[in-house]
Amino acid sequence: MSEVRLQVQNLCKTFGITKAVQNVSFNINKGEVHALIGENGSGKSTLTNMLTGIYTIDSGHFILDGKEIHPKNQVEANNEGVSIIVQELGTLSGLTVAENIFLGHEDRFVKFGIKNTNAMNREAQGLLDKYGFGRIKASAMVDDYNFEDRKLVEIVKATYFQPKIVVIDETTTALSQEGREELYKQMNRIRSEGNTIIFISHDLPEVLRMSDTITCLRDGVYIDTVKSSEIDEDGLKRLMVGREVTGDYYRSDYGEKVSDEVVLTVDNVSVPGQIHDVSFKLHKGEILGFGGLSESGMHEVGKACFGASFDRTGSVTLADGTHINNIPSAIKHSMAYTSKDRDNESVVMNQSIGDNICLPSLDSLTSLPGVLSDRKMKDFANTYAAEMSVKMVDTDQFVSDLSGGNKQKVVLARWIGKDSDILVLDSPTRGIDIKVKQDIYQLMDRMRKSGKSIIMISEELMELIGMCDRILIMKDGAISGELMRSPELDENSLIAKMV
Repeated sequence: MSEVRLQVQNLCKTFGITKAVQNVSFNINKGEVHALIGENGSGKSTLTNMLTGIYTIDSGHFILDGKEIHPKNQVEANNEGVSIIVQELGTLSGLTVAENIFLGHEDRFVKFGIKNTNAMNREAQGLLDKYGFGRIKASAMVDDYNFEDRKLVEIVKATYFQPKIVVIDETTTALSQEGREELYKQMNRIRSEGNTIIFISHDLPEVLRMSDTITCLRDGVYIDTVKSSEIDEDGLKRLMVGREVTGDYYRSDYGEKVSDEVVLTVDNVSVPGQIHDVSFKLHKGEILGFGGLSESGMHEVGKACFGASFDRTGSVTLADGTHINNIPSAIKHSMAYTSKDRDNESVVMNQSIGDNICLPSLDSLTSLPGVLSDRKMKDFANTYAAEMSVKMVDTDQFVSDLSGGNKQKVVLARWIGKDSDILVLDSPTRGIDIKVKQDIYQLMDRMRKSGKSIIMISEELMELIGMCDRILIMKDGAISGELMRSPELDENSLIAKMV
């Protein structure tokens, strides 16, 4: 019989009138990958944030190896043997890579009140090299690295001291396939050493493949714990949603002719060190996909199209001849953009849900010239928050209080409300549950049928295959291949052009 590592007993957490976690109890064993699943707002991250000291516990207990723990911050949690790799960016700007790895534990390198920076850098670099991340330099500022590399730094930070429990909260959605494989390798290592992983993911095939045991939460309430070997994807969906998930998931059409009308022309666009000489045309009513490995440049393509790359050369031109060189021009000419780095680039964290949804549409929400109408803003925000099924108290709630998936719904609600004609969606379903993914895919299908044009950038190969009319593969900053929509198209066809 498996030995219990963590007992979750009668755990409760409330935010205002929202009961985020309600009297939840279950056990997690030593030497297992224990997945937590549930729709956005089900309480998964709230529970693990209490375990790791990010949130305080309202009531209930965590019993770790027979001892009750109640950490007040992440450093205290580390000292108890619990660490977390968060969904969004978990490194601190303005610090070096080494300072981030040893954050809260710098005293190991202090003697007679003086910090030995060289010793810290040496030890951090040794860890990075051991993990296979040697290209990341311990002495460099963490800001010098992209989103994915900073997630790799977090993996080292959360696991180097061999904690008893590592929480991995939606981390795979931020990583390319190579980054995921590296994370999987570390997960297998931690499990083989007899330690435990709590794994949160909306990718159900990944959950089934990587976990030993799965616990489902729904609306903050415990539903069931099952063995991964004894359930399938449809069974997990039923646990999460409480009913069958029916209807179309991806698009079912093939052979439809895309309009010859070109709405966006990208000519010889380059961004130093990121992409070079990228050219393509986007057609009316087309979903054009971009795929590739990390560092391929596909995410920079989205920024460049939206005028968000400061050192871009080449041209991005609309059908009427308008050149898109900056973000205000893009928004003015009915373009929208969602970034992969949601918290830093797509939402204003310390503003309300309503303010975030209304932000691009303020010109149309006035009662008198230059005077915003509170009523129009409230109605507008409520309408599009409801359309995206944002789980919230009301639209006055701060975005920072929302789960990752609900933040993403706010981002999409903003641009649906704006009714943009061209949408650049970078990782649009990252951190979103199975039912809302289905809603977003159906929304994209309706948009293309109504004549809107979409550029979808994604690391999810099946998402690209299932939704796009055409897929451009990026490799080493350039387009390496083009694939057309077809029922025969599979993941291997895309991978062959990526590597």
